[in-house]
Amino acid sequence: MSVKTLTINNTPVAAEEGKTILEAAKEASIHIPTLCYLEGVSCTAACRVCLVEIEGSNKLQPACVTQVAEGMVVRTDTPKLQEYRRMDLELLFAEGNHVCAVCVANGNCELQDLAIEVGMDHTRFPYRFPDRQIDVSHSQFGIDHNRCILCTRCVRVCDEIEGAHVWDVASRGTDCYIVSGLNQPWGEVSACTSCGKCVDACPTGAIFRKGTTTEEKTGDRAKLDFLVTAREKHQWTR
Repeated sequence: MSVKTLTINNTPVAAEEGKTILEAAKEASIHIPTLCYLEGVSCTAACRVCLVEIEGSNKLQPACVTQVAEGMVVRTDTPKLQEYRRMDLELLFAEGNHVCAVCVANGNCELQDLAIEVGMDHTRFPYRFPDRQIDVSHSQFGIDHNRCILCTRCVRVCDEIEGAHVWDVASRGTDCYIVSGLNQPWGEVSACTSCGKCVDACPTGAIFRKGTTTEEKTGDRAKLDFLVTAREKHQWTR
């Protein structure tokens, strides 16, 4: 496979043809913030947090799905990008009901961490205060749609790794929400294997284990790494 040479933040980078800018940056230890990206599953460019500037293009491009090209010049940390990312985070907080003080993932939330990283301490946009439901019909887990950012990591992990396809996205525009089964209560979906992969993949406190209270949902990075390769290595245990 041929190798493409490009420049990211004035650093020369070599990457295999077909690699994305995000993958090339990771290999070169160049940080690009992400939310919907999860290594080992397909990319959807849903969150737009990983937008980068490419010389010669008047559009910002999502690094997670944009492939490298020979001679490409990329910037990941310009003032324009920092402002766009901050605005992106402000919109995510404004369109949901994110009350960190009572969230199970408070202190261990990727959305919260990213807000701190980009310097967001308030939102300039009016809060929508949508009427969203909480589903605790499952015997082990629950989903709080108030905290969901529609990253679809749960959808992709359940479909592509577990093979159950319990989750999907329903409706359109601002009315979009995650559904289980055919829009059934989670506890009534027979396809669910209760594996908990969606819980581990969720970057916020939207999907959680029952009995978990404020700040008790902790992420296990090693488990996410395991999820990436477990199927091909036949490591699943029930």
